Amino acid sequence: METKGGFYITQIKQLQDRIFEKLLLQNGIEISGGQGRILFILWKTDHLTISEISEKTSLAKNTVSIVIDGMVHKGIVERNINPNNRRQTIISLTEYAKSIQKKYEIVSDQMNRLFYQGFSEDEQKQFEQYLARILDTLTKHLQMNK
Repeated sequence: METKGGFYITQIKQLQDRIFEKLLLQNGIEISGGQGRILFILWKTDHLTISEISEKTSLAKNTVSIVIDGMVHKGIVERNINPNNRRQTIISLTEYAKSIQKKYEIVSDQMNRLFYQGFSEDEQKQFEQYLARILDTLTKHLQMNK
């Protein structure tokens, strides 16, 4: 039996990123998908290290650092030295980032409605349970093979 799940997930991810970025732009929000993932995490818990952001987004640390550089340049986040550990840099939201959260959430809701169009509530829950299992399996595999 030929399996195509991973191929479909990759295609869906590519299309979802393009559509989501277009919706963000239409709503006056000029951020990339990677920046959005980082903002999503910081909106839940502000003042995190690069390592913490990397862990919570599943993005590599070097990728997070590069994306954060662009976000600092655009005035979306700021870097500050951790007063309790001078070797650590803390990433924090700017007032601008806080001001776009509601708009971003509206766009995210639009994307979710599009994503699940034609799905019953039960189908959506079942699908998300399968995705959570795949994510758990991949996460455990990565941790075991560090």
